[in-house]
Amino acid sequence: MPAGDPQRTWFPQMIALLRSDWHAEMSMPMLIDLRDKLDDMLHKIRKCKNIQTPIFTCLECGYTAQSPEPRVSVRAMILALGRFGMAPKEQVRALEKEWTKYRQQHQLDIEGKEPSSSQESRATTLAESVKGHFGQ
Repeated sequence: MPAGDPQRTWFPQMIALLRSDWHAEMSMPMLIDLRDKLDDMLHKIRKCKNIQTPIFTCLECGYTAQSPEPRVSVRAMILALGRFGMAPKEQVRALEKEWTKYRQQHQLDIEGKEPSSSQESRATTLAESVKGHFGQ
């Protein structure tokens, strides 16, 4: 396995998809659909390459836990446009502000979805577990 892959989020295939499918006139729902494609691709790549997430161990109690798989958020996708030279900084900043406003208006999570109680409870349980064992 290549070094760095367990923490890697942006693979070349994903960058190529972002480059080919993104355009400046995309609506927010279209951006969310593109994010969904990129997130699906990330999970398929990690599964095909058998890339496991890192395992953390608490030095105090010895508790070990595997970190959750990385996800592609809408904001991460927007920032990737600048990072990989697909859009100038000013356009990225404007798109990021537009996303924040849209997200707040429609009460969406970072992935552009309406938060469900089951997702929230899983996230809360995981956060509390990690916090309790790793003292964060």
